[in-house]
Amino acid sequence: MLGGEELELIMAIADSGIIESVMSDILSMPQITGFLESNPDLTLSLKDQLSHWEKTVKRKMRMASDLPSIQQEITLYQQTCDWSKDTFNQQIYSLLRTLESKSSFYPRANQLVEQPDALTNPMFAFYFCEQWFEHLQQSIKLIQIEVLNADKEQLLIQLYQQIETMQAIENISTEPQPNSAGRIWNMSQAKLTKTDIKLLKSHAQFLQKNSKLQQIADQLGRMAIEQNESESNNQVMVEELLLSEQSCSSVTGDIVGIHESDDLNRMLPNEVLFLTYPELEVVFYKHLIDKRLLSYQSKGVQRKLNKIKVKKPLSGDSEQQQGPFIICIDGSGSMKGFAEQCAKALAYGLMQIAMANQRECYVIMFSTEQITYELTKQNGLREVSDFLAYSFHGGTDLEPALQSAIDLMKTEKYNNADLLVISDFIASKPSTELLQDVELIKQNKNRFHAATMSKFGNPEVMAIFDHIWPYHPSMLQRLLK
Repeated sequence: MLGGEELELIMAIADSGIIESVMSDILSMPQITGFLESNPDLTLSLKDQLSHWEKTVKRKMRMASDLPSIQQEITLYQQTCDWSKDTFNQQIYSLLRTLESKSSFYPRANQLVEQPDALTNPMFAFYFCEQWFEHLQQSIKLIQIEVLNADKEQLLIQLYQQIETMQAIENISTEPQPNSAGRIWNMSQAKLTKTDIKLLKSHAQFLQKNSKLQQIADQLGRMAIEQNESESNNQVMVEELLLSEQSCSSVTGDIVGIHESDDLNRMLPNEVLFLTYPELEVVFYKHLIDKRLLSYQSKGVQRKLNKIKVKKPLSGDSEQQQGPFIICIDGSGSMKGFAEQCAKALAYGLMQIAMANQRECYVIMFSTEQITYELTKQNGLREVSDFLAYSFHGGTDLEPALQSAIDLMKTEKYNNADLLVISDFIASKPSTELLQDVELIKQNKNRFHAATMSKFGNPEVMAIFDHIWPYHPSMLQRLLK
């Protein structure tokens, strides 16, 4: 009979091959194949999503087959398997009463017991348990398939939604960033309304018309790369020992043939025959001097340390990856109008650069309070839409926003970050404590940038930043755009 180990095996393998078949069916659906043909860059992203779904649904299927009712029946089955023939015959009717209220196997079990001469057959107990085992196996598979089908429907709804979103935003950006398609696919799991799409398109068009904003975004995106390149050039040549392997015939190894040499240790036995006859002994010594003794040829590997020169950073620090963008946007009433459009468009441009360079983009909207958005996370397009729809109002309270950004940059995730503050900088002088925090965090390779939307910013506030981009075109310049 089959015991507990076999049942555990069934529960582990009941979903074997089923999920893979479902994934293959999904990839062969006309809607999916047509979309991938027109967007080949998304093939890998879609397969990664399916791979993640596979792990999730397998976990759900196993959890579903671990129900208390299933576990109770398995325990009962295991107890029955341990009964002797006499115990089985004595307990079978009690077992049937238990199965009637606990298992769908009861009708089949009752049918088996009612067969003529069933209990007198010495193999009946084994056959009964075998039938029960097959029933348990089928029950577990049905439960898992039900979970799988439900999850498959949810997955298809999600995929169709993502395809619809990708098609809707396909023409929003006139100059899409390279390598960003996969990131946008991962961010497109949130459903966008027509209003959301219209909002994204209007800010993309505004960014295109105001090319200076796009230039600011591009310059800011390159700064981390240029700093890393500068650090990589600041290197010195140092000597290191490198272990290398070289083929060598003098090292014992595999025998690869026969050759002439003066190596007595590898000499063929027939060469010794010359020494058995005095008149031929001189021939042996002549062959030895001329290195013409037939010897086994071997080939081995010799390991040796070589000195090589390599470049090392002068500071000893390894090159850092580009960090995330942290964008602090002044959402006060004084920014309402053209400055608000510029701030949102600039943040939108930086989000595209972040996606192309596999960087994160975190936005802090501040006035008298703060609202945060993670524009590049999963479902990030929903965050982008909510951010662009936010209406500016209230007063300016810059210092708490800067402190929040500094607190972020103190965490490991936001090392080597680029902070951009977009404001009119009509604000009070920063405190001494804030200035000290800024200087301290700059030593951790975090960079402070500002885009000012006014000519009247406080110089004491502006002194905090390493790079400042002024953008306040005249009314005539705006009309010309």
